[in-house]
Amino acid sequence: MTQPITAPTRSPGSTRYEAVIGVEVHCQLRTVSKMFCSCSTAYDGAPPNTHVCPVCLGLPGALPVINRRAVEHVLATGLAINAKTPDATRWDRKNYFYPDLPKGYQISQYDLPLASGGRLTIETADGPMAIGITRAHLEEDTAKLVHATTDDGRKVSLIDFNRSGAPLMEIVTDPDIRTAEGARRYAEELQLLLRTIGASDADMERGQMRVEANVSIRPHGSAEFGTRVEVKNMNSFRSVERAIAFEIERQTAALDAGEPLHLETRGWSDDRGATYHMRSKETSDDYRYFPEPDLPPLHVDRAWLEALRTALPELPAARRERYESGFELSSYDAAVLTADPDASRLFESTLAAGGELPAKAVANWVTGEYLRLRNATSGEAHVQIDPGELAALLRLVEDGSISRANAKEVLEAHATDGRSVAAIVEDRGFRQISDIETVGKAVDDVLAANPAAVADYRAGKVQAIGFLVGQVMKATRGQANAAAVQEAVRERLGAGPT
Repeated sequence: MTQPITAPTRSPGSTRYEAVIGVEVHCQLRTVSKMFCSCSTAYDGAPPNTHVCPVCLGLPGALPVINRRAVEHVLATGLAINAKTPDATRWDRKNYFYPDLPKGYQISQYDLPLASGGRLTIETADGPMAIGITRAHLEEDTAKLVHATTDDGRKVSLIDFNRSGAPLMEIVTDPDIRTAEGARRYAEELQLLLRTIGASDADMERGQMRVEANVSIRPHGSAEFGTRVEVKNMNSFRSVERAIAFEIERQTAALDAGEPLHLETRGWSDDRGATYHMRSKETSDDYRYFPEPDLPPLHVDRAWLEALRTALPELPAARRERYESGFELSSYDAAVLTADPDASRLFESTLAAGGELPAKAVANWVTGEYLRLRNATSGEAHVQIDPGELAALLRLVEDGSISRANAKEVLEAHATDGRSVAAIVEDRGFRQISDIETVGKAVDDVLAANPAAVADYRAGKVQAIGFLVGQVMKATRGQANAAAVQEAVRERLGAGPT
């Protein structure tokens, strides 16, 4: 039985080492059919082995046909990361024997990938970092093994071939990453990029994006790589950071203790917070790559490539830069808006509808109230906010016609039933009270009803004014202009303490 592993404590000599991390990401591409056959990729939730044919089952005599859309997704990804694309590429057979691989080999790409030599810049705690990307290539996915226990207690492994042959893109970085945080941020930025260009939904929880890391350590200043360990089974960004951090500590403790490290593949246990040995690590020689005889080389027409470049949307890094420089938003606001396509669309549409509304004010309401309302529901479809109505609401807030508290209530009502802001404000009587006489009368009533608080204020307890202002706001159902209320309270109580 495998024993639980506890995270090793950092030894005094551990600062002598530098981590060297490379990340491999497999993502399922957004296509209607599989990589080399016409079977549907809409198999999520389908009964086992219902989206299959002789090609994806690897039956004798079945021949593959290339999925053009899958190729375009990889080419577009290459363009988005400034990678190079060869004039011609080819397919290779990657040979290994495992129950989830029906042919006994996988059609992949080896020395001539569709994209190579790219880079992706990420933001870390130490500032921007450019991560080199060695390659992005196409291959077919494997089947899915289902491990179960029968009614009589026997453990069995079953195979569902629905996923077999689905188009898969593998993206491999250079060994440029030095921290667990950097690896997590790279994976997050890559997911955002893939979603932005429409290449993949890249949902880690649904297995559409799988992150693996190659981790080694070496003495600071050394140019030689240490012994590489592959880490698998990281199913969230948090797991990516935790697993790599643990592995760095484990390898550090081993070297400090004089223990050898081995080239191996280790899994990550989220429950135990530790990696564990799975198997010795394969090398490219073990896979016995050779050109795929059933598929011709793929020639990439330059006009085709330029058409894909022209069709690329604004990329996340460019959008963040535009928000910061064009709208003078903070890097935090720009990152939050860019990371959420719906929030970004609402922000820009509201600005377009709002004329001279301050971009910062719009960003605050979108990243604050809109995301709060959406996250409080079971799905995004339950929160529909019309950009024109949000702009109208923010104008009321900006000119002092409605309080922020009441505005939040109005926005929630609009998101729930779709009524106009004007109608909701009218129905609920939310027009802000700024009339001096009306505000003054409300203040007089509160001061008369709270003589103890008035005495406390005049005795030097400054915080008492907050209580009195709060009572006026309560009495007016939040409609009184807060600044006018505070001014009126101070005026009636005399100069007093400030």
